[in-house]
Amino acid sequence: MAREAGILMPITSLPSPYGIGTLGKEAREFADFLKKAGQKIWQILPVGPTSYGDSPYQSFSTFAGNPYMIDLDTLKEEGLLTQEDIDKGYWGDSEFEIDYATIYWYRFDVLRVAFENFKKNCDRKPFTAFKRKNSKWLKNYALYMAVKKNFDMKAWTEWPDEEIKLREPEAIKKYERKFKDEIDFWSFLQYKFYEQWEAFRKYVNDLGIKILGDMPIYVAMDSADTWANPEIFWFDENNQPVRVAGCPPDYFSATGQLWGNPLYDWDYLKETDYEWWFNRIAAASKLFDILRIDHFRAFDTYYAIPYPAENAIGGDWYDGPGIEFFNMMKEKLGDLPIVAEDLGDLFDSVKELLKETGYPGMKVLEFAFDSGEANDYLPHNYTENCVVYSGTHDNDTLMGWMAEAKPEDVAFARQYCKMPEWEAFNWGIIRTAYESVANTAIIQMQDILGLGTEARMNVPSTLGGNWVWRIDGSVLTDELADQLKEMVINSSRLEEN
Repeated sequence: MAREAGILMPITSLPSPYGIGTLGKEAREFADFLKKAGQKIWQILPVGPTSYGDSPYQSFSTFAGNPYMIDLDTLKEEGLLTQEDIDKGYWGDSEFEIDYATIYWYRFDVLRVAFENFKKNCDRKPFTAFKRKNSKWLKNYALYMAVKKNFDMKAWTEWPDEEIKLREPEAIKKYERKFKDEIDFWSFLQYKFYEQWEAFRKYVNDLGIKILGDMPIYVAMDSADTWANPEIFWFDENNQPVRVAGCPPDYFSATGQLWGNPLYDWDYLKETDYEWWFNRIAAASKLFDILRIDHFRAFDTYYAIPYPAENAIGGDWYDGPGIEFFNMMKEKLGDLPIVAEDLGDLFDSVKELLKETGYPGMKVLEFAFDSGEANDYLPHNYTENCVVYSGTHDNDTLMGWMAEAKPEDVAFARQYCKMPEWEAFNWGIIRTAYESVANTAIIQMQDILGLGTEARMNVPSTLGGNWVWRIDGSVLTDELADQLKEMVINSSRLEEN
């Protein structure tokens, strides 16, 4: 297998004049930077429509794309918007932070103008074909969003009409008639997202770069997935969760982590030959070249917390579907390129499952230097079949870590990585990742730029201030690309096309 390097850079963190990164010109320019820098992989965060807390790991749908990523300038080039239409929106006070509340209030107004112009002036045949091709998920998602909008964006579990909440057939028909145009609007947004995504992906792939996408294992409780498919979740007769997802108490948290996502009814899913899951993975494989499955360990054993709960203390471990799931998936979908997120304290059975699948796991260098203690994240313990990271979206940046870590841990990292005095700490860690035996090395963009905690993407189990970082496009210089490319070549991670 070829040795490769890549960069973790969320699409929403790209520059743009309109408050958030999109699939437009700036995305292509970042792909050009990757090419100049000798990178073969662009890793992104999940691209679904975000819900409560603006986390890409809490989405209104596992199949839909994020309307925020639809590029407004592209719509302008198509004649669906004018610059005047776009300028009526307000996109926040900072070029370098996303103001999600502002984006929510203004972007959909602009997108509705594009929809009205589309209805008046465009051939609807391709749109109709898109709706037909994606009807399995799109009909439910668009209706869900239309009804949700009607009920002031409340979670479906709080909708005042019990009949539509429980998807009574007559209620479905009634709301489909009542909100026909609104349903078409939400379908139109998906049509444009996927149209722009295909052009974006082709551009990136034509440069010889693969897109590594991210799939959260769990779905949001407030989602079209749970509303339309309650039978696949561990719900009671009122479609309320019996137990929810999280992590048990550990060294980092005395009360554990209460995520609150609904858990799957794996017995039911097995009876259906995991159809919903395999449809989901098939759809993701059409978006991405490589798929990272978040919280892989839950396919072996998962932590289940009784609902409702105030914390994660009272949970229990249950068995997931195990290797049977992946064997069936390979039979149905082929041997897809997958990276397994296998971080944290793992049972031996999880490690065995990962070995049986053959998927590469993850190694994070920020976890490697705890007071010199031997651990699996130190590079001398790696095998080739893994992906090494400087840090992930849930970690502080390298420079933020260095500022807060124990002095002896920083000293150990410098000594282990053989950093000369003149080498910046972040570049010493990046060099170590590149020089490791891991087939793939992926570095957060913030770490390449040497940014501090102010550029951290997410602090787990907190609300507010997360997912907001955006890059200053002027820093993506030829000099930086050349520096990266030299390191890629020196570590034998670049075979020119």
